[in-house]
Amino acid sequence: MSSKPDDLEAVRSVADTLQPFANDDRERIIRWAREKLGMGATSTLMNPGAVPVETTEQRAAAQESTPSGTDIKSFVSQKAPKSDVHFAATVAYYHQFMAPLDQRKDSITKEDLVEACRQVPRKRPKRPAQVLVNAYQDGVLDRGRTGHYRLNSVGENLVAMALPGTPQAATKTKKKAAKAPRRAGGKKKSARKGR
Repeated sequence: MSSKPDDLEAVRSVADTLQPFANDDRERIIRWAREKLGMGATSTLMNPGAVPVETTEQRAAAQESTPSGTDIKSFVSQKAPKSDVHFAATVAYYHQFMAPLDQRKDSITKEDLVEACRQVPRKRPKRPAQVLVNAYQDGVLDRGRTGHYRLNSVGENLVAMALPGTPQAATKTKKKAAKAPRRAGGKKKSARKGR
Protein backbone atom coordinates (compact mmCIF):
# COMPACT_ATOMS: atom_id res chain seq x y z
CA MET A 1 0.00 0.00 0.00
CA SER A 2 1.52 3.33 -1.09
CA SER A 3 1.05 6.35 1.11
CA LYS A 4 0.40 9.85 -0.20
CA PRO A 5 3.28 12.27 0.48
CA ASP A 6 2.61 14.54 3.47
CA ASP A 7 2.22 18.16 2.32
CA LEU A 8 3.01 19.60 5.73
CA GLU A 9 6.17 17.52 6.03
CA ALA A 10 7.29 18.88 2.65
CA VAL A 11 6.61 22.44 3.86
CA ARG A 12 8.62 21.80 7.03
CA SER A 13 11.49 20.37 5.01
CA VAL A 14 11.57 23.33 2.59
CA ALA A 15 11.28 25.84 5.46
CA ASP A 16 14.10 24.15 7.40
CA THR A 17 16.31 24.13 4.30
CA LEU A 18 15.69 27.82 3.57
CA GLN A 19 15.98 29.00 7.18
CA PRO A 20 19.69 30.03 7.08
CA PHE A 21 19.23 32.12 3.90
CA ALA A 22 18.27 35.82 3.62
CA ASN A 23 14.86 36.62 2.12
CA ASP A 24 16.27 37.68 -1.27
CA ASP A 25 18.20 34.41 -1.49
CA ARG A 26 15.10 32.45 -0.48
CA GLU A 27 13.11 34.08 -3.29
CA ARG A 28 15.80 33.25 -5.82
CA ILE A 29 16.10 29.62 -4.62
CA ILE A 30 12.33 29.14 -4.75
CA ARG A 31 12.20 30.70 -8.24
CA TRP A 32 14.96 28.35 -9.45
CA ALA A 33 13.21 25.35 -7.89
CA ARG A 34 9.95 26.32 -9.63
CA GLU A 35 11.78 26.53 -12.97
CA LYS A 36 13.53 23.19 -12.33
CA LEU A 37 10.14 21.56 -11.64
CA GLY A 38 8.64 23.09 -14.80
CA MET A 39 6.20 25.21 -12.80
CA GLY A 40 7.12 28.55 -14.35
CA ALA A 41 8.72 31.50 -12.64
CA THR A 42 5.63 32.70 -10.79
CA SER A 43 2.09 31.66 -10.14
CA THR A 44 -0.62 32.66 -7.73
CA LEU A 45 -1.84 29.77 -5.64
CA MET A 46 -4.72 31.46 -3.92
CA ASN A 47 -8.45 32.03 -4.17
CA PRO A 48 -9.38 34.56 -6.84
CA GLY A 49 -10.69 37.05 -4.27
CA ALA A 50 -7.89 36.61 -1.75
CA VAL A 51 -5.52 39.41 -0.82
CA PRO A 52 -2.01 38.87 -2.27
CA VAL A 53 0.58 37.59 0.17
CA GLU A 54 2.99 40.43 -0.61
CA THR A 55 2.30 43.35 1.73
CA THR A 56 2.98 47.03 1.22
CA GLU A 57 5.89 46.70 3.66
CA GLN A 58 7.38 43.90 1.57
CA ARG A 59 7.05 45.96 -1.61
CA ALA A 60 8.76 48.92 0.07
CA ALA A 61 11.55 46.63 1.31
CA ALA A 62 12.01 45.26 -2.20
CA GLN A 63 12.30 48.77 -3.60
CA GLU A 64 14.83 49.70 -0.91
CA SER A 65 16.89 46.57 -1.68
CA THR A 66 17.51 47.96 -5.17
CA PRO A 67 19.39 51.21 -4.73
CA SER A 68 17.93 53.99 -6.82
CA GLY A 69 21.48 55.01 -7.79
CA THR A 70 22.20 51.67 -9.46
CA ASP A 71 22.62 52.37 -13.12
CA ILE A 72 23.68 49.98 -15.85
CA LYS A 73 27.17 51.46 -16.06
CA SER A 74 27.98 50.86 -12.39
CA PHE A 75 26.30 47.44 -12.40
CA VAL A 76 28.25 46.21 -15.43
CA SER A 77 31.44 47.70 -13.97
CA GLN A 78 30.82 45.78 -10.73
CA LYS A 79 30.18 42.48 -12.54
CA ALA A 80 33.06 42.99 -15.03
CA PRO A 81 31.92 40.55 -17.75
CA LYS A 82 34.85 39.51 -19.93
CA SER A 83 33.02 37.92 -22.88
CA ASP A 84 30.15 39.22 -24.99
CA VAL A 85 27.96 36.32 -23.78
CA HIS A 86 28.60 37.24 -20.15
CA PHE A 87 27.91 40.87 -21.04
CA ALA A 88 24.55 39.89 -22.58
CA ALA A 89 23.62 37.94 -19.45
CA THR A 90 24.65 40.90 -17.27
CA VAL A 91 22.51 43.29 -19.34
CA ALA A 92 19.52 40.93 -19.15
CA TYR A 93 20.01 40.58 -15.37
CA TYR A 94 20.17 44.36 -14.96
CA HIS A 95 16.97 44.94 -16.93
CA GLN A 96 15.11 42.21 -15.06
CA PHE A 97 16.24 42.86 -11.47
CA MET A 98 18.30 46.03 -11.05
CA ALA A 99 16.79 48.69 -13.32
CA PRO A 100 14.39 51.24 -11.80
CA LEU A 101 11.04 49.53 -11.26
CA ASP A 102 9.25 51.40 -14.06
CA GLN A 103 11.99 50.42 -16.55
CA ARG A 104 12.30 46.70 -15.79
CA LYS A 105 11.60 44.13 -18.46
CA ASP A 106 11.83 40.36 -18.64
CA SER A 107 13.60 40.12 -22.00
CA ILE A 108 16.19 42.02 -24.01
CA THR A 109 16.79 42.60 -27.71
CA LYS A 110 19.85 43.46 -29.79
CA GLU A 111 18.85 47.12 -29.42
CA ASP A 112 19.08 46.80 -25.62
CA LEU A 113 22.53 45.28 -26.01
CA VAL A 114 23.71 48.11 -28.29
CA GLU A 115 22.25 50.74 -25.94
CA ALA A 116 24.01 49.09 -22.98
CA CYS A 117 27.30 49.19 -24.91
CA ARG A 118 26.78 52.92 -25.44
CA GLN A 119 25.99 53.57 -21.77
CA VAL A 120 28.73 51.43 -20.21
CA PRO A 121 30.82 52.26 -22.52
CA ARG A 122 31.89 49.05 -24.19
CA LYS A 123 32.93 48.30 -27.75
CA ARG A 124 29.82 47.44 -29.71
CA PRO A 125 29.80 43.87 -31.07
CA LYS A 126 29.82 43.67 -34.86
CA ARG A 127 26.71 41.46 -34.80
CA PRO A 128 24.71 42.13 -31.60
CA ALA A 129 21.95 39.71 -32.61
CA GLN A 130 24.56 36.94 -32.90
CA VAL A 131 25.77 37.67 -29.36
CA LEU A 132 22.24 36.93 -28.12
CA VAL A 133 22.11 33.74 -30.20
CA ASN A 134 25.47 32.70 -28.73
CA ALA A 135 24.20 33.39 -25.21
CA TYR A 136 21.18 31.22 -25.99
CA GLN A 137 23.40 28.44 -27.33
CA ASP A 138 25.63 28.71 -24.23
CA GLY A 139 22.52 28.20 -22.08
CA VAL A 140 22.41 31.53 -20.25
CA LEU A 141 19.46 33.04 -22.12
CA ASP A 142 16.18 31.55 -23.34
CA ARG A 143 14.39 32.60 -26.51
CA GLY A 144 11.23 34.64 -26.20
CA ARG A 145 9.20 36.12 -29.02
CA THR A 146 11.14 36.98 -32.18
CA GLY A 147 14.33 38.85 -31.35
CA HIS A 148 13.73 38.73 -27.58
CA TYR A 149 15.85 36.75 -25.12
CA ARG A 150 15.09 36.09 -21.44
CA LEU A 151 17.56 35.41 -18.67
CA ASN A 152 17.17 31.85 -17.37
CA SER A 153 18.23 30.40 -14.02
CA VAL A 154 21.68 29.46 -15.36
CA GLY A 155 22.32 33.01 -16.56
CA GLU A 156 20.90 34.45 -13.37
CA ASN A 157 23.20 32.25 -11.31
CA LEU A 158 26.17 33.24 -13.50
CA VAL A 159 25.61 36.95 -12.96
CA ALA A 160 24.54 36.76 -9.30
CA MET A 161 27.15 34.27 -8.10
CA ALA A 162 30.03 33.85 -10.57
CA LEU A 163 30.67 37.39 -11.80
CA PRO A 164 32.99 39.07 -11.44
CA GLY A 165 35.44 36.30 -12.13
CA THR A 166 38.73 36.48 -10.30
CA PRO A 167 41.72 37.58 -12.37
CA GLN A 168 43.62 34.49 -11.19
CA ALA A 169 40.92 32.17 -12.51
CA ALA A 170 41.04 33.87 -15.90
CA THR A 171 44.84 33.58 -15.99
CA LYS A 172 44.75 29.89 -15.09
CA THR A 173 42.19 29.20 -17.81
CA LYS A 174 44.32 30.98 -20.41
CA LYS A 175 47.46 29.11 -19.34
CA LYS A 176 45.70 25.74 -19.54
CA ALA A 177 44.31 26.58 -22.96
CA ALA A 178 47.77 27.60 -24.15
CA LYS A 179 49.40 24.39 -22.85
CA ALA A 180 46.84 22.02 -24.36
CA PRO A 181 47.83 22.50 -28.04
CA ARG A 182 51.54 22.14 -27.18
CA ARG A 183 50.95 18.79 -25.52
CA ALA A 184 48.95 17.54 -28.46
CA GLY A 185 51.64 18.77 -30.85
CA GLY A 186 54.37 17.20 -28.72
CA LYS A 187 52.66 13.82 -28.80
CA LYS A 188 52.38 13.93 -32.57
CA LYS A 189 56.08 14.75 -32.95
CA SER A 190 57.13 11.92 -30.65
CA ALA A 191 54.89 9.51 -32.54
CA ARG A 192 56.60 10.50 -35.81
CA LYS A 193 60.03 9.92 -34.30
CA GLY A 194 59.07 6.35 -33.44
CA ARG A 195 58.36 5.52 -37.09
